[in-house]
Amino acid sequence: MSSCASFTFLFLFSFLTGFTTSAQDPTYLEYICPSTPTYTNDSTYSTNLETVLSSLSSPDASYSTGFQNATAGEDPDKVSGLFLCRGDVSEVVCRNCVAYGVEDTLKRCPGKKEVVLYYDQCMVRYSNKNILSTLSTGGTFELMNTNNATFKDKEFRELVLSTLNSAATEAASSSRKFAVAKANWTASQTLYGLVQCTQDLTRAECLSCLQQSINQLSTDYTGARFVVPSCSSRYELYLFYEEPATTKPPPPAVSTPPRSGKGGKSTVLVVAIVVAIVVVFLLFIAVYCFLAKAKKANPKSNAYDGDNITTADSLQIDYRTIQTATADFSEGNMIGQGGFGEVYKGTLLDGTEIAVKKLSKSSGQGESEFKNEVVLVAKLQHRNLVKLLGFCLQGEERVLVYEYVPNKSLDYVLFDPAKQSQLHWTRRYNIITGVARGILYLHQDSRLTIIHRDLKASNILLDADMSPKIADFGMARIFGLDQTQQNTNRIVGTYGYMSPEYAMHGHYSMKSDVYSFGVLVLEIISGKQNSSFKPTDGIHNFISYAWRLWANGTPLDLVDPVIVDNCQRNEVVRCIHIGLLCVQEDPVDRPTLANIILMLTSNTVTLPVPRNPGTFFQSIPGKDPIDSVDNASVTDLLYPY
Repeated sequence: MSSCASFTFLFLFSFLTGFTTSAQDPTYLEYICPSTPTYTNDSTYSTNLETVLSSLSSPDASYSTGFQNATAGEDPDKVSGLFLCRGDVSEVVCRNCVAYGVEDTLKRCPGKKEVVLYYDQCMVRYSNKNILSTLSTGGTFELMNTNNATFKDKEFRELVLSTLNSAATEAASSSRKFAVAKANWTASQTLYGLVQCTQDLTRAECLSCLQQSINQLSTDYTGARFVVPSCSSRYELYLFYEEPATTKPPPPAVSTPPRSGKGGKSTVLVVAIVVAIVVVFLLFIAVYCFLAKAKKANPKSNAYDGDNITTADSLQIDYRTIQTATADFSEGNMIGQGGFGEVYKGTLLDGTEIAVKKLSKSSGQGESEFKNEVVLVAKLQHRNLVKLLGFCLQGEERVLVYEYVPNKSLDYVLFDPAKQSQLHWTRRYNIITGVARGILYLHQDSRLTIIHRDLKASNILLDADMSPKIADFGMARIFGLDQTQQNTNRIVGTYGYMSPEYAMHGHYSMKSDVYSFGVLVLEIISGKQNSSFKPTDGIHNFISYAWRLWANGTPLDLVDPVIVDNCQRNEVVRCIHIGLLCVQEDPVDRPTLANIILMLTSNTVTLPVPRNPGTFFQSIPGKDPIDSVDNASVTDLLYPY
């Protein structure tokens, strides 16, 4: 099958799957909301509840894991909430179900402080009590499959219990607290079972909850489920869940009788609409394939092509094309120089501007390793990251090609008295939120978990619209799936931006980047560079200075005079608050990037009270990066300016 045909099939399959999925609302099952206690719409509890529900339905919520919890406020108005999606549903289905459930809770249970709302695809729950990491087996309900006649069979009950108990053991030991199982009932019938706990339970708590649920299941029917807030169990004689891709197809189950009446007409109408869409879509693909063939003659066709990168060949650019674009690497086109090579501005034949980094010849890295790492990093695609377009190998020459970012780096504008007026408050706020989204992508949303380790103003580039793009992955490190922290004996980074645990002990994690982000936020607001701070009145560093102003109730004294008269003062103070939370001495006290974005974009989120960041040194005048990097690799070189 040709690549174009493969693309057509895969894209069409995804399109049709998405079409059918998004067209379905979640299947409502039950809700539980006691008559008391209650709250009023103008109460503190109502405000905290809005914050929790906003967090649960946020675009940044953990739909990929199917579980998230949130809290807001303090007792007696504290609200705890969570959602749990069925372990087999897709991220899209989970997101839709949670969003639907958040809206539905306020309709079905208005004014109630305790609510559990169940759908077939997810559960949404909140309470004025602490429900997080707490086993709850109250508020139960049971559903039976009444489509078939009841029957009582001792062997059937034993099969149900043994199958579900086996699944319960597996679920309790898994990270997602979810498992499915199946067993042959007759030659033509298969028993399917599903069990699940909320992911905040311990192994013992999950197993205990599931055993109680399973033991209370009625087995007088061909299907039933028993649900409590902390877990659920279900069995059927038909496949009711999405099997993993590696699972072999089960034996044929008993077919469900077709619907009659209006349901049949609706089905015909839906099929007709889908067929029409398919025809139009296939025509679109035909045009796409034609244009794709025509594009092969274009030098850019070998450059970065979005997310569809499988080999280095798709990224390799002809050396002569780069020579022409940069006037053979002329000195007049040089726009930067660093320890790993020079950077040149170039223009392709079609007018596209590029930044070309010509690496030094001393990296010692082989050709295959170089290609593999380029492909790996090029798959990082986010509007707030500088985009790697391609590369070139010519003898010993190694060349990297980036998108061109015209307004240089943030420090070039922010710390220059003649230029900083270009950054009015709205632009500074957009830079803060853009950098936060870029780091969140590296930490959570990309295919890799990446710790930047050198986030600072000079590594934030500004495009034509003054939108930020994070650059310089020279110190970046990739974390494993379940890894949260790593240690090193060689400290690399920049004084003033390094977190205490990293600078003093070599411990780095996502919270190290959070610390650097906090310093950057305070710099953006103040227009002052932390490394140029001059000790005064017993204050030895920039962070201590910001904290002193906050503690004295004069945070606006930190604000750059250029913007102080033309800014949203509440918004500025909130950003200072967030910046101070990010530079807390203990990493545990720092928020995650997901929470930071929620704090930045929602005025209803209650922010914790920051503590004194401590007395850790923040800058050493005249000392900037610790950049003695050994055994340079592509991930040590990916910064364009």
